[in-house]
Amino acid sequence: MRLQLPPGVTASQFDAGLNAFRGVVGDDWTLATDLDRDTYADYYAPGDLDEHAPGAAVAPASVEETQAIVRLANEHRIPLWPISRGKNLGYGAAAPRVPGTVVLDMGRMRRILEVNDDLAYCVVEPGVSFFDLYEYLRANNHPLWMSVPGNAWGSVMGNALDHGFGYTPYGFHARNICGMEVVMPTGDVMRTNMGGMEGNHSWHVYPLSFGPSFDQMFTQSNMGIVTKMGYWLQPEPEHSISLSMEAPNEEDIGWIVDTISPMRRNGLIDQNQFVSSSLGRLVLMGQRSDFYDGPGAMPDEVADQIRADHNLGFWAVNIRVYGEEAVNRAKADVIRRAFAEHTDTEFVETAWSRGEEVNTMDPGFGVPTAVPLQMANWTGGRGAHLGFSPIVPATSEHILRQLERSRAVIAAHDVDFYASFTLGERYATNINMLMYDRDDEEQVANIRRLFNALIADARESGYGEYRTHLSWMDPVSDTYDFNDHAQRRMAEAIKDALDPNGIIAPGKQGIWPERYRAQREGS
Repeated sequence: MRLQLPPGVTASQFDAGLNAFRGVVGDDWTLATDLDRDTYADYYAPGDLDEHAPGAAVAPASVEETQAIVRLANEHRIPLWPISRGKNLGYGAAAPRVPGTVVLDMGRMRRILEVNDDLAYCVVEPGVSFFDLYEYLRANNHPLWMSVPGNAWGSVMGNALDHGFGYTPYGFHARNICGMEVVMPTGDVMRTNMGGMEGNHSWHVYPLSFGPSFDQMFTQSNMGIVTKMGYWLQPEPEHSISLSMEAPNEEDIGWIVDTISPMRRNGLIDQNQFVSSSLGRLVLMGQRSDFYDGPGAMPDEVADQIRADHNLGFWAVNIRVYGEEAVNRAKADVIRRAFAEHTDTEFVETAWSRGEEVNTMDPGFGVPTAVPLQMANWTGGRGAHLGFSPIVPATSEHILRQLERSRAVIAAHDVDFYASFTLGERYATNINMLMYDRDDEEQVANIRRLFNALIADARESGYGEYRTHLSWMDPVSDTYDFNDHAQRRMAEAIKDALDPNGIIAPGKQGIWPERYRAQREGS
């Protein structure tokens, strides 16, 4: 990939900055060849790779090296794009928002600094992957479980900071964060919350502080670089029961949500509920051509026949409860009775007790897997995907309205329909997976048009995306428009105060420092 320079940075300035970085991390960890730039590009780029082409990468091995690099970046006015492991596929991977930015690869910092069995938390560095932590907990006999996302080959810290989620009682990952160490845009270091007191024993157990608390300020933001993070884990339960069923009809999602949602709020079900449409199962069973090889979106009648052939419902429900066996049995009975008011289909029950092997394909056990990456193969060719994921209130009224509208927009663009809902206590994340062959220019152009249409339609309905690909950070940010984008204006005022040179991740989540504000899409 050819070198692009960041806006306003000359070639001599850029070279001087890279040489300064080499003085901190050495030649081996200052990565500035064409091959290096390819490595840090967006693997699933929906279009031109140059749109978010990195200028180089630099990989510190410590907090002190990170501080030194940030100070040098200020001196040479070179923007940095921090990543944990760069595995954020579908959202931009390791690539930066602004072409020419130097990727700050924190993956060498991969220590697990602490695991506390009694209080069920760990402290990790950015490069610790879900697999790293899982293997460490098992090898050292820690009686703790993780929560993992569907595709878990990324960073524990990176996923939590980007508002990722999993499917256990600890599945709201940003809520598990408790106490950070952060390198600020000036190179200074701060510790959040109780960590503001040197040697405070409650740093990773109490999520607030004396005065304002700042953990969430560093999630999905460009206000600093997190180098340590406390993270809550789930104590290993004594017992668990899974209740699974296939719901046959598209409209069933309404009563499913209205049945599960109150049980989420009252604590009867404490697990994030993942309800997937049938295509979410098919993408793990083969490629599209194995089921249908016609042009355009798979017709409804073909999808109906495929579901019949494979004994699939339109939606799959898998509820898991955790705790003592007697309590789980009582909970399962309540759940069965609630569902029986709407369907004659019975749950398939699977029980597990401590000491037994877990089902490694069930995310409710907190075992990391990368199997869901198979969805990228659905279209054939060099496959890729984007996720369009608005947040809606967890009621049938909102769920059905959003489903109907997004389904119509996706159909109008002749794309296969793959939706799922993840139900929290009061909200649902409506994930629409859009799969394409990145070498097929017509498919890529159509997916981009579709993504724009979905953003506009959701905004018209009063729903907003919680997370998006680099290419749509500005359009999504634009939809948060109350009082002339007052929330964004406040974020940018804070950004300018903390990062006067606009060094850290300019443009992330549509937050632009004054130096780069003219880069905002549409400005």
